Amino acid sequence: MADESPRRALGAELVGYRNRPFSVEVEKGRLRLFAKAIGESDPVWSDDEAARAAGYPSLPVPPTFLFCLEMERPDPYDWFEELGIPLGQVLHGEQAFVYHEPCFAGDVLRFEAEIVDVFAKKAGALEFLVQHNVVSNQHGVRVAEFDRTIVVRHGS
Repeated sequence: MADESPRRALGAELVGYRNRPFSVEVEKGRLRLFAKAIGESDPVWSDDEAARAAGYPSLPVPPTFLFCLEMERPDPYDWFEELGIPLGQVLHGEQAFVYHEPCFAGDVLRFEAEIVDVFAKKAGALEFLVQHNVVSNQHGVRVAEFDRTIVVRHGS
């Protein structure tokens, strides 16, 4: 059965929309759980002594962990509601990262996100939002950027 609810097409007016920035501290326990979840057995990712022996000041942040941290915002989906996007129709399309500096346990990372593109495919049945995220540490140093594409599907 097709979705009969009225909807507003996502348009170019959304380009430039910025989520409220937020900051989160990188916790050792979360890093250890993430390493275990992804099957990482190298102790540099979960043991302080091994990390220091490898030359790190603390446990390093694995590359895709930033996406997990981005979901730590107080309400990670509030902006969908704000933009009139039904969460049940949202799919994760893709993501791509660019790293500038390493991050470590104890760092406080600030996330700032902006919609940089909106487009549709399949006669509007699929709409795409491209969001650019900038991550800076507690010293104001840009440590990473990542783009994610969110797909909003309409119909059945």
